Amino acid sequence: MSDSEMSEFASIVERLERGEVPMKNIERELICPVCKELFTHPLILPCQHSICHKCVRDLLMPNHDDSFSTDAGSESSNPGSPRSRVPSPSMERLDRLVRSGSISSPGWRRSSVTPRVTTFPCPGCQHDIDLGERGISMLFRNFTLESIVERYRQAARAAVAIMCNVCKPPAQEATKSCMDCKASYCNECFKMNHPWGTPKAQHEYVGPTTNFRPKVLMCPEHEMEKVNMYCEVCRRPVCHLCKLGGSHANHKVTSMSSAYKILKEKLSKSIHYLISKEDQVRTQISELEVLINHTEENGQLAERQANEHFERLFETLQERKTEMLRSIEQSRNLRVDRLRGQVEEYQGMLENSGLVGYAQEVLKETDQSCFVQTAKLLHVRIQKATESLKTFQPLATPSFDEFVLDTSKEEILLKELSFGGAPEPPVIDLSRCRVYNEGLIHWRLSEDSLPTDHHIVEFRKLGGEDEEESCWMVTERVYGSSTVVSDLAGDCRYAFRVKSCRNGLFSPCSPEVTFHTPPAPVFGFLFNEKCGFSAERLQLSKRRDSVESMAGMSFLLAAERVQTGSYICLDYIIGDTGISHGRHYWAFRVEPDSYMVKVGVASDCKLTEWFHNPRDTSSPRYDHDSGHDSGSEDACFEVSQPFTLVTIGMGRLFIPKASASAASGEHGSRVLSAPQRIGVCLDYDAGRVFFYDADSMRCLYERQVDCSGTMYPAFGLLGGGAVHLEEFITAKRLSYM
Repeated sequence: MSDSEMSEFASIVERLERGEVPMKNIERELICPVCKELFTHPLILPCQHSICHKCVRDLLMPNHDDSFSTDAGSESSNPGSPRSRVPSPSMERLDRLVRSGSISSPGWRRSSVTPRVTTFPCPGCQHDIDLGERGISMLFRNFTLESIVERYRQAARAAVAIMCNVCKPPAQEATKSCMDCKASYCNECFKMNHPWGTPKAQHEYVGPTTNFRPKVLMCPEHEMEKVNMYCEVCRRPVCHLCKLGGSHANHKVTSMSSAYKILKEKLSKSIHYLISKEDQVRTQISELEVLINHTEENGQLAERQANEHFERLFETLQERKTEMLRSIEQSRNLRVDRLRGQVEEYQGMLENSGLVGYAQEVLKETDQSCFVQTAKLLHVRIQKATESLKTFQPLATPSFDEFVLDTSKEEILLKELSFGGAPEPPVIDLSRCRVYNEGLIHWRLSEDSLPTDHHIVEFRKLGGEDEEESCWMVTERVYGSSTVVSDLAGDCRYAFRVKSCRNGLFSPCSPEVTFHTPPAPVFGFLFNEKCGFSAERLQLSKRRDSVESMAGMSFLLAAERVQTGSYICLDYIIGDTGISHGRHYWAFRVEPDSYMVKVGVASDCKLTEWFHNPRDTSSPRYDHDSGHDSGSEDACFEVSQPFTLVTIGMGRLFIPKASASAASGEHGSRVLSAPQRIGVCLDYDAGRVFFYDADSMRCLYERQVDCSGTMYPAFGLLGGGAVHLEEFITAKRLSYM
């Protein structure tokens, strides 16, 4: 550091020592995140956060209680109370309790029925803290924080004096506290108990205090050893035994003085930076206060507008409700009146039941003239009553079906009312997308985005004359983060984009991504472990979609006969499904650090003979492929082997020299960077095989191939290497296994 910087740091320290930074301003730094009170005997967790000893114990032992918790917590309850004058429990007693395990979790005792708890989340950062078998005893006490809390308490109870612990009543106010005797004294008592010329005269004393901490920090793992080094890996003080053979044996440590100097310099520099940015902080505070005011005002305005909108909705609904209730009431009154009139009419029929008796008496009349005179009107009355009984029909219906409302659509509209902004657009994850006959599209949202209701995937075909005007096709609603788009045309380019929906509002579309579909339908297969498979040198995955080359015992046993630069054979493996017609495409991935892998197709005409001939790994020139790319073996390739292959190794792709496209080319034109994914297309009917960069669908190499028999996907591995089939290629095959 420069002299100017050192002087600046010195000035900062002086300001702190002079108390220019008030103690009350640091109160929130002295509050335990668990009990929300001032720290009492704080312990430092592995994540560097501090927590009260009592709170750690309570997190591990929620039902445990002892006398120590009462004593330790009494001081933090009320700084001005009489109990605050009583010295806190001895730190030596705390060490003794911690190291003996008497305050450890009951779960660590065999006789206890309390479940064992050794892990808890840090209240400050929520990281899991595992205390292991040693429990609380592995944690350091934060003596620096204890001293700061004590000074804060003294400032808080400045009017309350610390009394001498030795004086006879009445006790005098203490002027000194001895850190060795762990007691406070007035001037006279201190002189009497620390006379000149005695060992006690050498004791360390400070101003009046109730916090007596040990003069040195002891190692929690080796009780008798002082910490004198700092572990840079665990970021904690350690002793020399920890470094020699303890848990920090292989860790990088530094001297305590060096760690002290570095950390103090960093802390001073950070404090200086904060102090130098006071004006900037005040400006930012002012800006934040303005934002708070604007937020409150805008929030109140939004509340008023929302109330107005809902009031209008309520008024409209109330009007419609009143109108409908009035219509129902009018219809009800009209129907009731009609039915009551009909009841009165029939009631009259019951009341005129004497009409029948009267008619019977009229029938007894023998004088014809008198009978006709009386019976005519009587007959009309009886005939009318008879017809009414025969044609009974209520004058009103009791059903009110015409007033039943279907508000389902309105309820949906109300539920879809948006009270927030449009969601953020998703981003399509290119590393997880795969497009073949079907497109598997993955996307992701930003970490701080709100949950969405669903997503919509749009896609369109590119490359036509009216590409810009071609319409986007839309999938159904997707409630996850991926979907499969079906029925894609082969050997075409497609653009995809995604948008999210929340509360009826759609986000902007994601940036478009373009994929090229393969030139032929996908050919699904797995590796065949029954045809020529070498279990000694090849390891097949359980799903049979990955194969890895490993050292073989037979080669090691033949080490005496193998000379430097000897020729060893390739280990071949083929697919379990053959091709006898049509065009087919498959894709795979070769591990980037593979030594040499050959990929292509194989004819069944020579497979049986090839795989059943005995092979000796130590026999030179058994395999015409020597393992290097000289190209000398290409001329007899078709004669000696049933394979048509290209070579991939050490991140490069090698085109065979015998190919027509590279026959006259230089060596450099035959060496390409190996793509991350390789695609193979076999046109059986045309007798040609094509090799593609599966990501860009760029054709890397093609050649004629004899398709007189059944053709199989073929792979050859030499040295360390691995081949993984595309999940999209094997997914349907695996689902039926």
